[in-house]
This record gives sequence, C-alpha cells and structure tokens, in this order.
Amino acid sequence: MGRGKIEIKKIENPTNRQVTYSKRRNGIFKKAQELTVLCDAKVSLIMFSNTNKLNEYISPSTVVRVFILCFCQKYFFSAFFYETLVMAERLALLVITRTKNIYDQYQNALGIDLWGTQYEKMQEHLRKLNDVNHKAEKRNQRRGEDLDDLSIDHLRGLEQHMTESLNDVRGRKYHVIKTQNDTCRKKVKNLEERHGNLLMEYEAKLEDQYGLVENEAAVALANGASANLFAFRLHHGHSHHHHHHHHLCLGDGYGAHELRLP
Repeated sequence: MGRGKIEIKKIENPTNRQVTYSKRRNGIFKKAQELTVLCDAKVSLIMFSNTNKLNEYISPSTVVRVFILCFCQKYFFSAFFYETLVMAERLALLVITRTKNIYDQYQNALGIDLWGTQYEKMQEHLRKLNDVNHKAEKRNQRRGEDLDDLSIDHLRGLEQHMTESLNDVRGRKYHVIKTQNDTCRKKVKNLEERHGNLLMEYEAKLEDQYGLVENEAAVALANGASANLFAFRLHHGHSHHHHHHHHLCLGDGYGAHELRLP
C-alpha cells in the first residue's frame, strides 16, 4: 500500500518536527553528495534547525566563504535588473536581511568572521571615494561650477574662503619676490666685493711693475754717469800729460837736437 500525500505545513509536535528535520536533512545532504559526484557540481549547504543547531555540507572543491559571497553577489546584482527601483530595493532589502541572519547564525556557530576583513576594505574604499568626491566638489566650486544647489550661507562661506585663499596666495607671492630680491642683492654685493678685490690686486701688480722699471732706469742712469765721468777723467789726464811732455821737450825754446854737442 503506497504512502499517502503529506500535507506541507508546520509540524506542531516538537519531537516529530525534529525527527522529520533529521530525515529530510540527511536526504538533502545525500542528494548534494550525488550532485557533487555525478555532475561535478560545487554544492554548499547551510542549515539551522529550530534549536539553532548548525548543519552544513560543502563539496570537496568548494570553499564556503567563496560560495556565500558569490551567492550574495548574484542576488544583489540580479536585483538591479528589475523594472522598477521599488522592486529592486525590496528584493535587496529582503536578501540582505535574510542573508545577514544566516551569516550571523553561521558565524556564531563556528566562531568566525566572514565579512570583517571585507567590510573593512569596503569601508576604506568608500572613505577614499568620499574624499575624492569632496575634493572634486570643492575644486569645481572654486572654479565657479556646481553652485546651483548652494544656499546663500554656503555661497558666503565659499566667497570668504576664496578671499582668504587669495590673500594667502598673494602673501606667498610677495614672500617669494622678497626672497628672490634678497638673494639677488646678496649676489650683486658679492660680485661687487670680488670686483673691488680684483681691482686692488691689479693695481698692486701695476705698482710693482712701475717700481721695477723706475729702479732699473735709475741704476742704468747711475752706471752711465759713472762711465762718462771715468772716460772724461781719463781723457783729461791724457791731455795734461801730453801737454807737459811737450813743454819739457821745448824747454825755453830749445829742442833736443839743439843740445847735442858738435
């Protein structure tokens, strides 16, 4: 005699409910194993009983975290293909709520954190995007763009900020100009000092050369005067000796031949 059709509704008896859960859970796990072997499928099962007892099955080549992430992402992405945003938001909220509950039960049962690292990375990425967006918005506003949505207070604040920025830029410009002028003055002063030192060295060398020439001229002049004086004295002495000899020869008008005996 065949089995009668079982009505699908909640089993009120806790004992019968637990027995039915155990039998059907084992049947589901058996089917999952068969799918893994026969069809080379990657199957992961996570089940919680009404007593919050965890039962899971993971095919040998499947990592539960990867499976859960892929499962969640598929639901999130598929939600955006619905025709209306309301349906997408409802479906996304439903998936998030149910998935979060499953995640919480799974993490509490195993004492692990599935989303901690991923959540921190997403938060860091979101923070960087917000910073980039904020800087781009401020930059556009300083250019006079994206001003339509600003209130009068925001516009006044932007004007004040731009005035302060202009003063800062102007002050920085004057500071750079002053620094460059001071540097140029120092360079000019150094060049003038070097020029003065070179002139002094050049004049000192000229004085040394002129002094040497004057000394040589004086020595040459002195040597020339002495030679002329000696030549003059020698010539004068020779003339006097010749005159005296002539006087001796002549005597009182007698020559040497006149003194010879006959």
